[in-house]
Amino acid sequence: MKKLFSITLQNRKNLLGILENTSKETLIKIPKGYRNSIWWNIAHIVVTQQLLVYNLSNVPMLVTPEIVDKFKKGTVPDGTMEDGEKERIASLLISTVERTEEDFKKGIFTEFNEYTTSARVTLKNVEDAIAFNVFHEGLHLGAIRSLQKALAS
Repeated sequence: MKKLFSITLQNRKNLLGILENTSKETLIKIPKGYRNSIWWNIAHIVVTQQLLVYNLSNVPMLVTPEIVDKFKKGTVPDGTMEDGEKERIASLLISTVERTEEDFKKGIFTEFNEYTTSARVTLKNVEDAIAFNVFHEGLHLGAIRSLQKALAS
């Protein structure tokens, strides 16, 4: 499990760099042929990890219901970024991974509601959720890279 947390943390550091070094206009822009933005993908990654690990384990999430409602699966970006939202997501990128690792080591994830993802992967326990999250974040990092290329041309 330690390696999965390490990979996730490194990915989050990469995403933080993108978030901090990309203009707001570029972050929220949705290029022609795409359904979402760099901004939406980054925030969605934070929300999904919380839903997969905390929510499915019946443990209170570290993100607000408002953030979940705005960036969960099936949502569509509205082309905006509210004041303070970028800073909030930036702080959650790293803190949620560190806290999840601490909580995992403490053994707080004692329950789990089995869930089959849209990728048809059935998660039976929190370890499955943490492992699947690495895959999910990789997919969205790829989407972000594709968005960066589209926006640069």
